[in-house]
Amino acid sequence: MFHKLFIAAVIAVITALPAAASQGITGQPVAQSLLMPGVSYERDVEFTPHGPVVLDVVTAPRPDGSLYTLTPVLSNNAIVATEKLTDMEKELSTTATLVGVNGDFFAADPGKPSGILMRNGTLDSAPISSRSSLGISADGTLTVAPVSFDGSWHGTGQRRQLDLNAAPVKGHTTLYTSSWGPETPAESGVVIDVLPSIPPLQPNHIVTGVVSQVLDHGPVPIPPGGAVLVARGGQAPHLTAEAPLGTTVELRPTLTPNWSGMASAIGGGPLLVAAGKPVFRARESFGDPVLNRRSARSAVAQLNDGRILLVTVEGGGSSYSAGMTNYELGVALVRLGARTAMGLGSGTSAAMAFDGTLLTRAAEQPVADALMLSYNGVYVAPPVSTTLSPNGDGIDDVQTFSYKLVRPSQVMATVVGPDRSTLTLVQDSEQAGVHTLQWDGMTAVEGSWRFSVTATDDLGRTTTADRQFAVNQTLGFLQVAPKGAGATATFQLAHSATVTVTVEKANGIVLATLLSKKLDPGTQSVTWKGPAGGSYRVRVVATNAIGKATLLSPLSSRRS
Repeated sequence: MFHKLFIAAVIAVITALPAAASQGITGQPVAQSLLMPGVSYERDVEFTPHGPVVLDVVTAPRPDGSLYTLTPVLSNNAIVATEKLTDMEKELSTTATLVGVNGDFFAADPGKPSGILMRNGTLDSAPISSRSSLGISADGTLTVAPVSFDGSWHGTGQRRQLDLNAAPVKGHTTLYTSSWGPETPAESGVVIDVLPSIPPLQPNHIVTGVVSQVLDHGPVPIPPGGAVLVARGGQAPHLTAEAPLGTTVELRPTLTPNWSGMASAIGGGPLLVAAGKPVFRARESFGDPVLNRRSARSAVAQLNDGRILLVTVEGGGSSYSAGMTNYELGVALVRLGARTAMGLGSGTSAAMAFDGTLLTRAAEQPVADALMLSYNGVYVAPPVSTTLSPNGDGIDDVQTFSYKLVRPSQVMATVVGPDRSTLTLVQDSEQAGVHTLQWDGMTAVEGSWRFSVTATDDLGRTTTADRQFAVNQTLGFLQVAPKGAGATATFQLAHSATVTVTVEKANGIVLATLLSKKLDPGTQSVTWKGPAGGSYRVRVVATNAIGKATLLSPLSSRRS
């Protein structure tokens, strides 16, 4: 029920985009909508010599960890897997409302992110020193910089190098934590030490574990909260001699610069914006096709006031969106106000999604990790009907509201009318989850209304979310009856209004405007002679001082 309800609500937001239009980065009108409190989404179209370019832009408050948090999410909570961005969001939907983009570049098999991954201060994957990494501090400040990794283990002998959660490399020792997956790779002729328990692997801190098993081949199950050391080739005798059964082994994962104070981190690159200026040539270890080819791309940026931008430029076809080079994306981000920005994965993996519904147009591909902006307060979905018309015609007679709580809360839900009259619909303690209610609005004053929910959760945090809708009984009782090769549409007006009646294809292309004039109250009728047979729809729009009301009816026209 939860996913069906919220996916339908989000689709309504993206297709209808009810909020006011604003100006895009190139002066073209863009549609803007509210995803959740404080977080807006807009789709911007830029016309270039290479074709149109579509940018999906999310603007969110500074992620200081109170109500808004910016964090990486690992697919299936394991490096040895990939997963769709929308599925990651659905799995987390009971704990927060999320909007996110794809994360780092990655190797499809086994699915390891190319660079750093650090969650809640724990290191899961090492950085690539020749590419940028993104660090996210506890107060929501973003830092983009190259970071190097130096990992080591120490038993009874000297310190020796190790890799972290990586595919096997001949002559290397690798530390596998439970972030890798359920078990180590299948290998023979190796030395394996099992450490059943270690503290979280924080950068620039020494953690210890006691060897409980010594084995000579894998795969070996990785203990939850523990780790496994695997030594190959010339390193295998060192692990045998210096970390036998019962030995306390020290593990030291060092990052330079020291990012032990970062709450989380994610890899990607290149650097796109520095000190408010686009970076023309970042000189990072990407080939020219990645940097200079127009493609779909994602990025994360921070504005001067601390707000966050998540941006995906769509690509793959010049007819819809031609994509951008990294430098072009950097220029676009500066126009949006970015102070600093870093690129994320590009190509077919580039995507943006909200609460389990894809916002970008291209078919979604599984990714290794994602970057998510989560909101932990009350969330109100867009009303099922943008216009409530309780006139008894069976269309939009009842309004359906829904809201989500991620923690037990004391809730007050109200509707507020244009005359500031307030009706309380809910005032009670409620458990976490999705809550749905209906309102018939039979005695409601016509005009603009607001559905509002205020929730105080069990941590004492109070949040409010609301949605606008209209009560308008001007238009109703639309009926469309075939007539010859065309049809006759009848409808009723409760108030005088300027009415437009059109016939359009299923994709919204208007075939004919049958009426566009001011009409008095009463029953109205209009006839369409119609072309050859086919499936169409009739749209009636009535506009007056109360607002705009729209009715839509399908039409199947037969050949004469």
